[in-house]
Amino acid sequence: MALNSFIDHTKLGPTVSLEQIDELINEAIQYEFKTVCVSPIWVKYAKERLKDTKVLVCTVIGFPHGTHVSKVKAYETKEAVKDGADEIDMVINVAAVKARDRKALVKDIKSVVKAAEGRVVKVIIETAYLDTKEIIYISKIAIKSGATFVKTSTGYANRGASVEDVITIRKAIGETGLIKASGGIRTEQDAYRMMYKGANRLGTSAGVAILKGDKTNGNTSY
Repeated sequence: MALNSFIDHTKLGPTVSLEQIDELINEAIQYEFKTVCVSPIWVKYAKERLKDTKVLVCTVIGFPHGTHVSKVKAYETKEAVKDGADEIDMVINVAAVKARDRKALVKDIKSVVKAAEGRVVKVIIETAYLDTKEIIYISKIAIKSGATFVKTSTGYANRGASVEDVITIRKAIGETGLIKASGGIRTEQDAYRMMYKGANRLGTSAGVAILKGDKTNGNTSY
């Protein structure tokens, strides 16, 4: 299994510089990662730099807490699409999951799916805040509402993805949807464990170390 084609090479955060984005893009080109995942402010720049490559541009919406109203998430998505985003990773309203507010959740997801105009949409459910029943509940809603992927984590909670999360999501959605595991994936072993249990994509800032077979990479990852 060639891991590079399953990795969203990621650099997010409030202090990320142009130099760091350039490094991310250069690595993505060199190692032929699936996407670079960057904040909305970097989408246009990344798209221009990657225009003659196969590397796609992914961005985050409602990030990192998912507490933006649906109209704002839709607007963010429209702007990202204008700037050249190929894939959209949106954060769900976790409080609405806790409240079992299906109407709000469907509206939230469908507004982004519509604004994405056929592009891949990944719904970040933030598994660290959910119990098993809640993970199953929102995973099913995400796929039924038109999302392409259920994504485990933002990387900003108290933990990232776990193998158990991936197993739970796969049981919930069957083979009808895809799974992106993200947060805490630092080593080749981490990556393969997630893939073997059902993940179809990996979000990490440690992509280069993973491809080099690093067993002990201590960098935090998204």
